[in-house]
Amino acid sequence: MLEMNEMLRLVVDREASDLHISVGKQPVMRLHGGLDIVDPDILTGDDSERLMREITPPRYQQMLQEQGSCDFAYSFTERARFRTAVLKARGKISIVMRLIPSTILSFEQLGLPRDSTLDMLQAHRGLCLITGPTGSGKTTTLATMIAWINEQLYRHIITIEDPLEYVHAHKKSIVTHRELHVDTPSFSFALRGALRQDPDVILVGEMRDLETMEAAMSAAETGHLVFATLHTISAAESINRMVDAFPTNQQNQIRSVLSVALRSIISQTLLPLASGRGRCAAYEILHMIPAIANLIREAQINRIVSAMQTGAKYGMITLDDFMLNLYRSDKVTGDVVLQRAHYPEEMRQKMMGHVEMSVDQDEEI
Repeated sequence: MLEMNEMLRLVVDREASDLHISVGKQPVMRLHGGLDIVDPDILTGDDSERLMREITPPRYQQMLQEQGSCDFAYSFTERARFRTAVLKARGKISIVMRLIPSTILSFEQLGLPRDSTLDMLQAHRGLCLITGPTGSGKTTTLATMIAWINEQLYRHIITIEDPLEYVHAHKKSIVTHRELHVDTPSFSFALRGALRQDPDVILVGEMRDLETMEAAMSAAETGHLVFATLHTISAAESINRMVDAFPTNQQNQIRSVLSVALRSIISQTLLPLASGRGRCAAYEILHMIPAIANLIREAQINRIVSAMQTGAKYGMITLDDFMLNLYRSDKVTGDVVLQRAHYPEEMRQKMMGHVEMSVDQDEEI
């Protein structure tokens, strides 16, 4: 049986994204979206307990015993950091470790349109949401954005995370990192405190509850640029999620607040490359313009996709259109695009039109 650091070394060397430790199964890594065996030995309860103790600080071991799970960051030599989740499952220890790359990617490496992003990063106020399912690269995208602000602008940036992942050295900006359970008891408590710490930019790792949502919107309204994440798969769903989190008698007021405070939403997902090696990101980008602000106030969220399509000149794009562009450039397969499309039938028609156009062009040549 390999030691934990030996397995982590394999994860880093093979550029995998996650390591899974589960009793009754071999250790596996997530590689190019699939699962690959790290060590042929089946893990026992004693194995998982021993591996947990190799990496888990005492205070988090206590939290595991009291609450059944804990999250923290683990530094693997100087090569990488891992976001670590330790949990009890049927009374046994399971571990999931997500690799945090040691280098921050550029906009080009992310595949995120720079022109659609820089205006948002240079703003002095507003709420910017980065959304997507678990493992879609939200943290990586946020790290690139914060790094750009840090390198290009004179700002005080406060990050509030659970656990702390990317660590940014001071450059043109001052960066204050705060970690839950180490520096602050909760996101909402830290967010309210941040308003008294002269911030320009606030990053909230996750908006988990109503109190945090309220504090984030208040900060965005009062002259701060606030970044936050949600586990939603589209811009429209993100707006609905925030509105629905509030009591029914407050929802009209929240729509009005969002129409003013919200600046941008970037929703993203990761798609396997057509080559079979690696993944690329697909994005949906919404920027607040008067037409969309009006739709939010009037509770006509179902019309936002159409407004985004007609607002392409403002740097907006729907997820389906972004994936279609990836398909047309042969980066991803048609099957993958149809599986992930919000409107599969409409996507199928667009893809067929692309095939027919390609055939016509070949005949002309």
